[in-house]
Amino acid sequence: MKIGVFTVLFNNDSFEGMLDKVKAAGLDAVELGTGGNPGSAHVDLEGLLQNEDKRKQFQEALDMRGLSVSAFSCHSNPIAPDKAYAKESDDVFRRTVQLAEMLNVPVVNNFSGVAGADDNATLPNWPVAPWPQEYSDIYNWQWEKKLIPYWKEAGAYAKDHGIKVGIEPHGGFLVHTPYTVLKLRDATCDAVGANFDPSHMWWQGIDPVAAIKILGKQDAIHHFHAKDTHIDWDNVNMYGLTDMQPYQNVQERAWTFRSVGCGHSLQEWSDMISTLRKFGYDHTVSIEHEDPLMSISEGFQRAVDNLRSVNIVEKPSDMWWA
Repeated sequence: MKIGVFTVLFNNDSFEGMLDKVKAAGLDAVELGTGGNPGSAHVDLEGLLQNEDKRKQFQEALDMRGLSVSAFSCHSNPIAPDKAYAKESDDVFRRTVQLAEMLNVPVVNNFSGVAGADDNATLPNWPVAPWPQEYSDIYNWQWEKKLIPYWKEAGAYAKDHGIKVGIEPHGGFLVHTPYTVLKLRDATCDAVGANFDPSHMWWQGIDPVAAIKILGKQDAIHHFHAKDTHIDWDNVNMYGLTDMQPYQNVQERAWTFRSVGCGHSLQEWSDMISTLRKFGYDHTVSIEHEDPLMSISEGFQRAVDNLRSVNIVEKPSDMWWA
C-alpha cells in the first residue's frame, strides 16, 4: 500500500511547496481538498475544470515528484436543512467528481450529511437514541426522505463518471458506523463506500480491525485515513464517549485525536494494515494529522515513521512453503 497525506495541514504552503514537503518525507500520494470543510488551498477547482493547460501543469508537478493523488476531498453536508449550503455542497461534490474523472483520481471523499428534524428545520439534527419515539421518527424520515434519495442520485452520478465515493463514517452525520455505511450502500449503489478513519471508530467504542473486516468483506472500503485517538477513561466516566467538551480542552476531554501510534499501539496499527491487505484493500493509507499535543511537523513525521514501520508495500509472494 502507498502512504500519503491529507494535505490540509499544509494549507499555508503553495501547491508545489506542499508537494516538495510530501516528497521530502518519502511519501507516495496526496489527498487534496477541493472545497467544503477541507478548503481548496491546493486545488483551483474551476480553473482546472475549464483549462486543459492548467490540468497539464498540475499533473506535471505531481509526476516530476513521483506522486499521485489518492483522492479529492470535499467533506460537507449535502443534505443540510440550510438549502443554500446544501446546494453549494452538492455543486462542489459534482464538480469534484468531474475533475477526478479528468485527472484519473479514483475516489472523491465526503460526509454523508445529516438533515434537520423535518422540512421546516433550519439546523441539523443527529438522532442517536431510538426513544423517545420522536427520535426514531426523525431518524427514519431523514434516511427515507433525504439521505437515500440524495445518494441514490449522487452515487449514480459518480459511478457514471467512473469515480468511487468515500463516505467518511463520522459522528454528527447519519453515516457514522460500519452498519450505516452498508445500509446506505445497499440502498444506493456500489460506487458508495467508506473513507475509513479508525479514529472515529475508537471513540464510538468500535474495534477498527473488526470494522475493516465487516466492510472489507463487502469491498466497501474505498479510501483510508490514518489518524489515532487517545481515550482518557477517567474523563469518559465523567462525560461519556459522546463528549461535548471543546477539542481544545484536552485535560478534560474523554477522547482526543492523536498522531498514528500515540493513542494505540503499533501492534494495533499493524493489525489494521494486515486486515486491509487480507480483505483486498491496496490503495493509499492517508495521514490525517489533527493532534493537539504536537506541532504540524512533529505530528506529521511521527505518523510517517510509525506507518512506515508497519506498512505492507510489496505484493504477497506465492506460498512457496505449501
